[in-house]
Amino acid sequence: MCYNIFIVESVCVAWFSLEFLLRFIQAKSKFAFLRRPLTLIDIIAILPYYITLLVDTTSVGYKKPSSGSIYLDKVGLVLRILRALRILYVMRLARHSLGLQTLGLTARRCTREFGLLLLFLCVAIALFAPLLYVIENEMADSQEFTSIPACYWWAVITMTTVGYGDMVPRSIPGQVVALSSILSGILLMAFPVTSIFHTFSRSYIELKQEQERIMYRRAQFLLKTKSQISNVSQGSDILFPSISSETRDNE
Repeated sequence: MCYNIFIVESVCVAWFSLEFLLRFIQAKSKFAFLRRPLTLIDIIAILPYYITLLVDTTSVGYKKPSSGSIYLDKVGLVLRILRALRILYVMRLARHSLGLQTLGLTARRCTREFGLLLLFLCVAIALFAPLLYVIENEMADSQEFTSIPACYWWAVITMTTVGYGDMVPRSIPGQVVALSSILSGILLMAFPVTSIFHTFSRSYIELKQEQERIMYRRAQFLLKTKSQISNVSQGSDILFPSISSETRDNE
């Protein structure tokens, strides 16, 4: 089973490598081509396969006498990390998926909104976490909140409305602080959502119109090529009428 998967992966990586080399050769500016985000994703997705093959071939039969087990553990960790990076093959779908392209363009255009959202959450977390720590240590019977960093973790999962339930405030003032943090998290996360949504819809419309323009140009090019071929065939009939008539008679 593993051997069959390896064969399938080898064929896919060979195809991806050939496609990448052809696009690299065809690119006018090699440096600009290598700087594209999708190109970087392709490189990161393809390289782990070759690095894994290289590490496998060099590590077979090689063992240091002093620290052999440590060396093999490090090699195994590197191999596991490289194999986990193969999940980036899925990111290649962004080249052919309008939705993934829209998502990437929206994330690139909304960096300021995401930064503001992160800033709002950090300020609120820095406010509610020490407050809850002080209240629970002074008024609660059970000490679930052992440190302020643990309260930071609680504030993160509470304000993002995840709510694992591993740490729960027991006192009435602590529950009031928890309710305030939940409402604040909902409001703070709702502020930039409108701007992000409008950016997403605008990016989707722009990419869709660009895709339609590309399809229209391709159709026009095909029609122009077809008309040129028909004109060439008609010109050959005008220049060589006897040959064309003899050909029709023979048919």
